[in-house]
Amino acid sequence: MTSIALILLALLCLLDRQLARACLAFIAFALVMAFAWWRLGAPWLAVAEAVLGALLTGAALFHALGRAGDVPRLPQRDTTPRSGVQAAARWLAVLAWLLLAGLALVGLLASERLSLRGAAMPTLVPAGLGVMALGLWAFAHHRHLLRRLLAFNVLGSGVFLLLAGLAGTAPEVQGLILVGLAVALVGSVLGALLLRRLHALEGSVTLEPEAAHE
Repeated sequence: MTSIALILLALLCLLDRQLARACLAFIAFALVMAFAWWRLGAPWLAVAEAVLGALLTGAALFHALGRAGDVPRLPQRDTTPRSGVQAAARWLAVLAWLLLAGLALVGLLASERLSLRGAAMPTLVPAGLGVMALGLWAFAHHRHLLRRLLAFNVLGSGVFLLLAGLAGTAPEVQGLILVGLAVALVGSVLGALLLRRLHALEGSVTLEPEAAHE
């Protein structure tokens, strides 16, 4: 049930063009992630997810949308048009990432260092793969930088779920996930600040200002 809730919230977060609602969906997604860690017997990781993922990352995302000082408020709806050439390049990067990840997984399975049958928490593996796939799709599909930040965070959560599904929640695994949460928070804060700066200087919310449509 938790896995289904995570996938549905990831869909809401990544598909909604109303950016405030998308950010709220991400906060709900992070809170469900925290609940999942708690149910898996990792209470400290649940607290870290709630604080770093839901509270602080959510605050950074809403900061990108709001008004601060002389920086104008971002449009509350994503109206950026699609861009064929840039989208194709992003899809190629996603396919390359998937190919490398697949080769690494196949190599581990072939070396018998990893067995899907012996996965610590096999129910998390399909959930992690599903959330990862949604994050990768959104990162390649969307041009709005805030929506890419959302996709970046959802993708990271999928990686954490897959890691926990394969290796369990041993202390070293929790340490890796905690480091990943901290890195995702720093990336989200920097991304939000850069987005606000870009919008203030060029009035754009994408890396292709000539094609932006607000």
